[in-house]
Amino acid sequence: MPAAARTTRENWIDAGLRALAANGPNGVRVEVLAEELGVTKGGFYGQFTDRRAFLEELLDAWEHRSIDDVLAQVEAGPDDAPARIRRAGALTFRDDLLAIDLAIRFWARSDRAVARRLRRVDNRRLNYLREQFSTYVTDPDEVEARATLAFGFAIGQHFMAADHKPRTRREAVSLASSLLVDRR
Repeated sequence: MPAAARTTRENWIDAGLRALAANGPNGVRVEVLAEELGVTKGGFYGQFTDRRAFLEELLDAWEHRSIDDVLAQVEAGPDDAPARIRRAGALTFRDDLLAIDLAIRFWARSDRAVARRLRRVDNRRLNYLREQFSTYVTDPDEVEARATLAFGFAIGQHFMAADHKPRTRREAVSLASSLLVDRR
């Protein structure tokens, strides 16, 4: 009898995050993931105790990738705070992480534990922005305003369906970013 196919814990997590991004938490189904990975459901239970534990690990992976990994990449670059702020936004809300982030934001509306996790992640993100703005803005109220506006803009721009005439969307986003981030 041939040996059963196996896959790594990381492969399960990657597949789970893709499913979460595409279909929300209800779309994270062990049977579907096993089929996608070409393994049996038993392989899942060899890696995770149950679906709830798996969902927690998905949240852990999202938090690590969207905070720790992003900040490590941001801090590896130039020492200019405005550049770090822009890099943090670009990396945090790149396509693969953005889809997961938006799914988790929707999920948090109906799950208190997920809402607490999202609050923790958002607080870390906002604190990073405060730290960066504080390097060149001396007024604490302006630091708070810029950090809040920059973070709100980073999230909110993905929900906008407006036209940006006579500019392109990219040009409008760049102009808004410059007003929020650049030294004045």
